[in-house]
Amino acid sequence: MKTGIILAGGKGKRAGGREKCLFSYKGETFIEILISTLSEVVDEIIVVARDEEQSKQFDDLKGIKTVCDIRKEKGPLGGLHAGINYAKGDTVFLVACDMPFVNGGIVRKLFDMINEYDAVIPSWNNEMLEPLHAVYKKEAVEKYIISHESLSLRAMIKKLNSYYVDVNSLTDNDSELKTFTNINNLEELTKLTRGESD
Repeated sequence: MKTGIILAGGKGKRAGGREKCLFSYKGETFIEILISTLSEVVDEIIVVARDEEQSKQFDDLKGIKTVCDIRKEKGPLGGLHAGINYAKGDTVFLVACDMPFVNGGIVRKLFDMINEYDAVIPSWNNEMLEPLHAVYKKEAVEKYIISHESLSLRAMIKKLNSYYVDVNSLTDNDSELKTFTNINNLEELTKLTRGESD
């Protein structure tokens, strides 16, 4: 069984305090777009919110489970921890809510590569990794979180038996690799929405 985990709990400091998951593109919010894409690839979708108040914003979304951070203020690793805690799948695809162009074909490829590894991490080079667009084994993440205090996803990846896949090997599904595009702030959102008619 495969689980998709969408991290929606960021405070949007670079987005003027706005919820990035509720940014819209072509009439749909980013989180609606992600749910639509992932529903074709995974067996369940978990949205991780920072607290109950934020969680209520997702009440009308169909086909998902919403959970809240267990370890508060711990960043993406805290969100992964919460999602893993409720996931039924033994492998999970982790994605940030500000990535509206995630490609389902690439997600399938990442799941197919997991095999004996603990994680499959897309990589641009040794320094530029995509830990928030990656596949993880639930058991390996659980064991790491129990035994480590670091809040860094990168630190965890280095400790796990991780497979780094060159992003250029994924262009068959997405020639421009738009799947890795994230919209961090209002300026980037404005540029994106200007091109909606393109």
